[in-house]
Amino acid sequence: MTALIPHLLDVRPEVVDALRVRRPVVALESTLIAHGLPWPLNLETARAAETEVRRQGAIPATIAVLGGTPTVGVSNDELELLAHGEGVRKAGRRDIAPAITARATAATTVSGTLGLAYLAGIRVLATGGIGGVHPHSGPEWEPADISSDILELSRVPVGVVCAGAKSILDLRATLEALETHSVPVVGYGTDNFPAFYLRGSGWQVSARVESAEEAALLFNAHWQLGGAGVVLARPVDDEVALDPDDFDAALSKAKTQAARGAIRGPALTPYLLARVAEHTSGRSLQANHALVIANAGLAARVATAYVAQGG
Repeated sequence: MTALIPHLLDVRPEVVDALRVRRPVVALESTLIAHGLPWPLNLETARAAETEVRRQGAIPATIAVLGGTPTVGVSNDELELLAHGEGVRKAGRRDIAPAITARATAATTVSGTLGLAYLAGIRVLATGGIGGVHPHSGPEWEPADISSDILELSRVPVGVVCAGAKSILDLRATLEALETHSVPVVGYGTDNFPAFYLRGSGWQVSARVESAEEAALLFNAHWQLGGAGVVLARPVDDEVALDPDDFDAALSKAKTQAARGAIRGPALTPYLLARVAEHTSGRSLQANHALVIANAGLAARVATAYVAQGG
């Protein structure tokens, strides 16, 4: 069955041509378009990220499931469909096969994008922030809410460029889970693990690099040793980063609202992010927009360095 999966992929000609002649390609996840940001900022962000990848000399390949077909390199019109269409599913790794058989359209999370990118031959992915371990506030018997991003990072040899993990998470537990699964967490110019809207979490990364070239060398060394995913965490730019106290106050209000509404599972992260946006008067959305574009640019530089190094 596994051997059939690549034949189900629709890898668009520009991406195929780029990979054939060894031009750098950057995969981009699509959940931020359909579920992470409001209209029209979601479409503006997606297009700006692709533009930044091209500006840095690489080819963007936004990934989604369109009408049951995993698609690598969606078109501009398809970006708008994901951004403004109704009934777009949210697909992690477990959800892709059901979306295929239902002929559904689905935006892929980091975990959903990783495997499709690798099957297409892409080794660098850009996103806003990875998922992780949610704070556990329920009864002891209730299982922890842990993103499938962590498990997929432990299995798929793709480097993920991000602004760390989303600030709403238990970041200490997230880093412990990544360590348990042998996923290197590499700070880009920092020893302090970035926290999405916040420049730092107070927790240490496992390694640090100072350039895209150094990051590409680390990726390649990890993969030659049989490793899988790598997290390259770049802090959000200082001019758009949120004040930690303002963020904590907004998140506290958002969590209270989520508890009252019994929001949990896959719906929890987008719900909390939307409420934080309300409570910060949209400043979190500005930070999200900026960090996605910056991460895409860094991913393009890393992909370019990886190809130049013979990867």
